[in-house]
Amino acid sequence: MPTITTVPVEPAQQARALWLSTIAFTVCFAAWTIFSILGVQIKKDLGLTDFQFGLLVGTPILTGSLVRLVLGVWTDQFGGRIVYTLVMLIAAAATWMLSYAYDYTTFLLAALGVGMAGGSFAVGIAYVSKWYPKEKQGTALGIFGAGNVGAAVTKFLAPVVMVALGWQAVAQIWAVALVVMAVLFFVLAKDDPDLAARRAAGVKPEPFMAMMAPLANAQVWRFSVYYFFVFGGFVALALWLPRYYVGVYGLDIVTAGLLGAAYSIPGSLFRILGGTLSDKLGARRVMYWTFWGSVVCTFLLSYPATKYVVTGARGPIEFEIAIGFVPFTLLTMALGFFMSLGKAAVYKHIPVYYPGRVGSVGGVVGLIGGLGGFVLPMAFGALNDLIGVWTSCFMLLFLISGFSLAWMHFAIRTMEHTAHPELAGPKDLPEAEALRDAARPNRANAAANARAATPAE
Repeated sequence: MPTITTVPVEPAQQARALWLSTIAFTVCFAAWTIFSILGVQIKKDLGLTDFQFGLLVGTPILTGSLVRLVLGVWTDQFGGRIVYTLVMLIAAAATWMLSYAYDYTTFLLAALGVGMAGGSFAVGIAYVSKWYPKEKQGTALGIFGAGNVGAAVTKFLAPVVMVALGWQAVAQIWAVALVVMAVLFFVLAKDDPDLAARRAAGVKPEPFMAMMAPLANAQVWRFSVYYFFVFGGFVALALWLPRYYVGVYGLDIVTAGLLGAAYSIPGSLFRILGGTLSDKLGARRVMYWTFWGSVVCTFLLSYPATKYVVTGARGPIEFEIAIGFVPFTLLTMALGFFMSLGKAAVYKHIPVYYPGRVGSVGGVVGLIGGLGGFVLPMAFGALNDLIGVWTSCFMLLFLISGFSLAWMHFAIRTMEHTAHPELAGPKDLPEAEALRDAARPNRANAAANARAATPAE
């Protein structure tokens, strides 16, 4: 096999790859979450149930999730430049066709195509990671992941365009933006260093199944569960919050969209901070912060508005416990902040543990995370229909975050005990340990004396 020599990468080349990928991901994410705004109007026009609404806004997330594994592998094999461009062009065509949908079925079909935009994440992760050394990948991937802010772009701009020009214009303008970005990326981006080195050496890409080998590791699936919450939960809330604000607080769609953006922006931009902290302090520590903060936030958000009647000395005393509009908004922003830290920390692990399989491993982690963005909006709608409690969506997120925290802690403790068996020893106070050690010889002598005094049979 020919020798592969990677040419050193200059900082300017790294910056070009990172910023082009980040801007492209922002445009793709804006298209991917377009139904968070259009869906509210479509729900009203078609008279959809909450479950049907959840299915509609979640369908693009399903497509974008399922294609991530394949797109990630193709990026490792053929390079991010060509794969990224094709993804954006396909998504643009589907987004344009969305403007011609006329009933629930055609909207669902269009949503399947729009979901291709979500596959850009796996492409960008694999492409960007190849330009940076391990010690800088957390920050670089955190910056790239901040393209999640595209959800806020849609929430800011789509309501204004929809009110002024109609919802069809939103789909058409977003489609044009995807085409423009695809052309710019193809012209300005370069092949990643690994791909360029393989081509220079005449080495063929590895077979698809060879790249699937790491998926046999339980660790990969544990990372996927983490990402199901931090990314899937983020996307689900980005789609659901406008509906929540309209239903619970009676806001109009424009105001609800702006407040949804107030959740999305910190949940996206602080991903950069999460990547930097993961580089400096370790991804494991950041993940603990993520899950503990999320457990607290979702617990508080889960409590439904409740009225109490207390029998007082002068008669009944009534009072109500409920999260007001301002505390709710602040808590969701805090939840978005913790999720953003976790999104960066999860993907900091992957290039470190699987440097030659970022596309496949990152693809399957992104796939499971994206499925969270598909399943959870439907679950939120189903819980609303079945239980009739608005805060049930946060009850579900509380259970998922608590389970993820428990599994992570158990896995870490197991690995520590395997690597350092002495950690599994007693954890009593030093004084108790000293007394136990002193008692062991006495117990051994007493047992020996007892055996000596016993007559032989």
